[in-house]
Amino acid sequence: MLLHFAGALLLIILTLAIGVAGHLLFDDTIAWHDATLNSAFIANGIGPYIVPQTLTGKVFFACYGMFTSLVFMTTLGLILAPLAHRILHQFHLDDGRQD
Repeated sequence: MLLHFAGALLLIILTLAIGVAGHLLFDDTIAWHDATLNSAFIANGIGPYIVPQTLTGKVFFACYGMFTSLVFMTTLGLILAPLAHRILHQFHLDDGRQD
């Protein structure tokens, strides 16, 4: 179970790093700390703190927003999978027998 939490945390950190790197790459008018804040806000579903000024920055943020939605679902699955597995074991629903 701890391994699943570590994997989810690593996935979140990697997602934020992708957001910061992309924001710095596609919008050169922003500092790294503002790019970090923007990426964290978008990953949390709040929206950008500072709207990108370039077209490529805006397109990147649109794609990054969709990507973070997928990462959220994946992270939720990583965290809930061990719990669901334990519940299935408790009810003996995963032994594969046809009664």
